[in-house]
Amino acid sequence: MAKSEKNKGSLAGNAPGKYSLARVKEFSGEVKNEFNKIAWPDKKHTIGSTGVVVVLVMIISFYLGAVDLILGKIIGAILK
Repeated sequence: MAKSEKNKGSLAGNAPGKYSLARVKEFSGEVKNEFNKIAWPDKKHTIGSTGVVVVLVMIISFYLGAVDLILGKIIGAILK
């Protein structure tokens, strides 16, 4: 298979700076079509998921802060 056939349909196959306007428009159209296929979550689901993430981040932060404080006190007591 020739090199030009191998890279046919790929923007990477062209020399740098040699993109045609038609190929850019074709790529943009394909991107738009793919975005239309995405099943976006509704507002209620997004807010619920965000709330769960925020709560979990706070819980883990407090836990790690407490562990850090306790281990710091223990190590400080051992080193004295």
